[in-house]
Amino acid sequence: MKYSVEKQDDYAIMTLAEENLNSVKAPDLKSEFVVLKNQGIRNLILNLEIVKYVDSSGLSAILTGNRLWSDDEGLFVLTGVTHPSVKMLINISRLDSVLDIKDNTPEAVKWIMMQTLRSELSSEASATEEEGDEE
Repeated sequence: MKYSVEKQDDYAIMTLAEENLNSVKAPDLKSEFVVLKNQGIRNLILNLEIVKYVDSSGLSAILTGNRLWSDDEGLFVLTGVTHPSVKMLINISRLDSVLDIKDNTPEAVKWIMMQTLRSELSSEASATEEEGDEE
């Protein structure tokens, strides 16, 4: 399976360089998700802009990524869902209501940064409230 990974401090962008995400490629994608997660990647953006076809195995791999990052309070964001057949499959399977999907990579990065900031501010507010309760 061809892909690239660009790592940043708060996230990584995985761009698939395959037109098909099918039963042949899906197991490899799941394995790569596990490797990235074990490397400590806090948030992952999966860019599908080159992908033209996804089957049920591909959807299962995408859901595996979503579960891996959601289980650890991380973020998994899908972007580049531009091909009509991929869009339609995600909509028909109702995954658009389960997955965080952004139109493009810059939008996904911005969303992750905002969610991270919101989480940090919420944690600080909780810590301040706990200190006030102790006094």
